[in-house]
Amino acid sequence: MSPTRFRWMLNLWPPFLFAGVRLLSLAPDYSHCRVRLRLHWFNRNYVGTHFGGSLFAMTDPFLMLLAIQRLGREYLVWDQAAEIQFVKAVREDVFAEFRMDDATVAELRVEAAEGEKHLRWFDIAVTTASGETVARVRKQLYVRRKRRKQDPAAA
Repeated sequence: MSPTRFRWMLNLWPPFLFAGVRLLSLAPDYSHCRVRLRLHWFNRNYVGTHFGGSLFAMTDPFLMLLAIQRLGREYLVWDQAAEIQFVKAVREDVFAEFRMDDATVAELRVEAAEGEKHLRWFDIAVTTASGETVARVRKQLYVRRKRRKQDPAAA
């Protein structure tokens, strides 16, 4: 699927659409993306700042999606674990950037080459437009090379 269509589909996906999450940019090779969470009346908490669940949701699938696209169909990729640390409450739009560079993709392929699972942590900062950190998110990806099905005729 083309990155343009992929971005368009994610921006219309109801959990993001109704949470105020928008995929702003996606590199043609799926190596990088930038996400924005707009502050709306429907995603504010009791004190008028970003709802923590929305901050967490804005970071949820992007590393996994980039890894799936970069590694290809021979690999299984899942979000295994995640944690968030809220640093500062703000009343403005916030952003997160995700990277899956060539070196990381190569490392994941090497670690999962024998068909064993590989778990890898990634750190993501949620920031304001001026670069002020609002939250720190850690995501753990599960990566494994798919096992090939045995041909019954070959047995």
